[in-house]
Amino acid sequence: MKILVINGSPKKEKSDVMHITRAFLDGMNDAEENEVKIIHAVDQHIEYCTGCFSCMRNGGECVHHDDMRGILEEILDSDLLIWSYPLYCYGMPAPMKALLDRTLPLSSMAMHKVGDRYEHVGQADFSHLRYVMICGCGFPNSKHNFEPAVAQFKLCFPNNHTIITVPESPMFNAPEAQIVTIPRLEKIKDAGRQFAKDFTIRDELMAEITSPMIPEDQYAQIVNGTVQ
Repeated sequence: MKILVINGSPKKEKSDVMHITRAFLDGMNDAEENEVKIIHAVDQHIEYCTGCFSCMRNGGECVHHDDMRGILEEILDSDLLIWSYPLYCYGMPAPMKALLDRTLPLSSMAMHKVGDRYEHVGQADFSHLRYVMICGCGFPNSKHNFEPAVAQFKLCFPNNHTIITVPESPMFNAPEAQIVTIPRLEKIKDAGRQFAKDFTIRDELMAEITSPMIPEDQYAQIVNGTVQ
């Protein structure tokens, strides 16, 4: 399987969330060896979408000539897209959002009704793609934090998606927290192994990997204690 990881964190490989993503990939590779490529959105030359819709009218040809053309080719050549990013203002970081906006050439101006909503008709065949969202945040819980990002992801990728949201994610970059982060990463590897078999993660395991690693009030006290 060809897996394309789009890392939205400006920290690149040092991203808190990339610890989670790498564990998930390790689990997938335990089940079956995959071809994995990681793109750091912050390293790419991606101009902002101007909303001119030229790409949607002219067979996918964008007015910008930058790295996005090659990224679109890699997306279409992949079997699985993993969107890995930390929560920024209840959404994705700006470099990743610019990349997502520039996937517009995959769609045309024409639209059709799917269920109770309208969607643009594709200019390319990406029906084979599956999508995973792996998102972490610095708050100690998931409630009233991930909902906007999850809603956006489901609307952008309504089919074949899996969503993993992890609170307290800065702990993955804290060596002193390994007593709780190492067991959690092992569970995330298990999730990768399950996903590799049938593209699902059992509800019980998903509940475990998306829950706080330490009590919420304890986490908040630790964070507040580091504020100068």
